[in-house]
Parts: sequence; C-alpha cells; structure tokens
Amino acid sequence: MNIGDKVRLVHGKEEGVIYAFLPGNVVEVEIEDGFRIPVLRNEIVTISPVEAQRLVKPIEEQHIQKQSEKIIPRNLPFAEKGIYLAFAAVNDRSVTVHLINNTDWILPFTATSLDQQVYASLAAGTLQPRTAQKLSELLMKDFEEWPTFEFRVLYFREGKHTLPLPLHRKLKCRAQSFYKSKGKAPVLGREAFVYQLDEENLKKEDVIPNANLSEALKNSMMGGTDSEKPELPKPENVIDLHIEKLRPDFGKLGKDNILKVQLETFESCLERAIANGMDDITFIHGAGNGVLRTELHRRLSKNQHVQFYKDAQKEKFGYGATLVKIK
Repeated sequence: MNIGDKVRLVHGKEEGVIYAFLPGNVVEVEIEDGFRIPVLRNEIVTISPVEAQRLVKPIEEQHIQKQSEKIIPRNLPFAEKGIYLAFAAVNDRSVTVHLINNTDWILPFTATSLDQQVYASLAAGTLQPRTAQKLSELLMKDFEEWPTFEFRVLYFREGKHTLPLPLHRKLKCRAQSFYKSKGKAPVLGREAFVYQLDEENLKKEDVIPNANLSEALKNSMMGGTDSEKPELPKPENVIDLHIEKLRPDFGKLGKDNILKVQLETFESCLERAIANGMDDITFIHGAGNGVLRTELHRRLSKNQHVQFYKDAQKEKFGYGATLVKIK
C-alpha cells in the first residue's frame, strides 16, 4: 500500500484514499468531503483499477427503473443566494476549508489567501449548483495566524435573466464570532463553522470590504461625508479579566473554558477600543501562573493597531495588569 491508493474497509461500506501512515500499524484514510478516519492496516484492502471498473453499473442497469415509477419533482423557486465558506473539523487538531454553492447559479470563481501582504492561490474554476469544493486545510493551534481569505465570484445560468453583480469578499476569522458560527453546513451535510459570503448583513469584524473602493463610493454608501458614531460600543478604560467578574457561573467552568472566556473578552474589548479610537486600554489579568498574561502579550505583539504595551500600575497590581497603547 502507498499514499494515494484507493482502498475500502473490510467491515464497512466506506471507500477512500490513503492519506498517511501513522504509528502502531494505523493508516489514515480520507473519505468523501475530506473527512479522515484512522483504521488498522489489516482492516482495509486496496481497490485495483480493474475492480473499480467492474463495480460500475452498466448504464442500462442504472436506468432499469420504469418511466412510470419515476418521481418528477415540482418546480422549486430559483435559489438566488447561498454561497458559504465552511470550516469542517477533521479531528480535534485541524479543519478543512470548503467553498459551498447552495444556489442554482453556476459560479465561476477564484479563491486566494492573504498572509503578511503575500497572496497564495487556493483554487479557481466553476462551482456547479449544490456542490462544494475543498480549498485548504488548517491547524486549530495556528488560528491567530490564519490568513485572510479572498473570493471573487461571477454568476451564470442558461437563458434570459438578470445577472447579480460580481461578488467580491474578504474574510478574516475572529475567535468571538468563529465559535458562534457552528452549524450544519449546506451541501456538506455535517457540522462545521459556517460563514455566508453573499449575506448582506455580514459582521464587520469578519468580512473586510473591497479595499479598492473609492472614497466617494465609501461616503455615498455611508450616507454622506459626515462621520457617524461607531457602531461598536466603547469599552471601559480598565477591563478586569478575572473570571468571577465575567461569568456568574464561573464555578462550573473548567480551566480551558475559563481561559477561552477571558481571551474572548480581551479580543472583543480590544477591537472595540480600536474601533472607537481610544488612546489606550488596560487589562487586569492577575499574576497567577502567567498563562493569561503570556497569551495576551503574544497576541498584542502581533496586532498591527497596537503601538506598545507594558505592565500597568505595578504598585497596585505588580505584574497583574497590562496597559495597551493604541496607534
């Protein structure tokens, strides 16, 4: 057996392709939709090209059903919207990224990623109605370093009709919205973290508008040249991240969930401070074992909107608080 060989399970109906060989005589097999399962080597057999051809039913056999027995579906309304980006879990370490077309349009598209001003091509082609295409695979431990995804989509169908404007979307995943987007992915039919790219009311922290829009167009879209009040509420100047200040039910939370809540609060307050033009904001994280402080400083060091950060009010908090100076 080699990587790339087509195999099937001895005691099951699943078929797939060998993706990797793992320790303990275990083989990782990628089945449909990019989902991978670990199986023992003696639980799979290779499928030869000749056998694969024999397993294909003849055309006559596939259409043996009588014409009178066929169920003719009623005409359904044409689905105008339903373009999604889905992150489906492979295991507890990684996710596969899928572009989904749940509309009745044929969609010529390009998909790229942007990481530190460097573009990388993910895929290009034509996405047929009610289909999906796998774009990439990402590790959850690298979530903060995930790139910005960019999509350009055209619309096509036979006959006379009015075409929608081409779709151009940029999407950057944020922790506080990513974990709230979990649901059943259309077409894939399984749980995933799902964003709808052609939704009009997409959250601003997730979708970045086309950066090439002129200032005049921006002003017209915002209803004039006068500046509007920020839509995100302004946070307090000092944010206490101690879990008892954030959740009344903190006693029921495990260590991992406590850290998750603290980091989500930190990210949300920092983004709102930046959006509201605040000069600085202070986070009280406590000294403790230093895990929260270290993670906050790691994220702050990579945030392009942060001018600097430093320990705050040492006489009161020691090393338990951090002041963040915003550009």
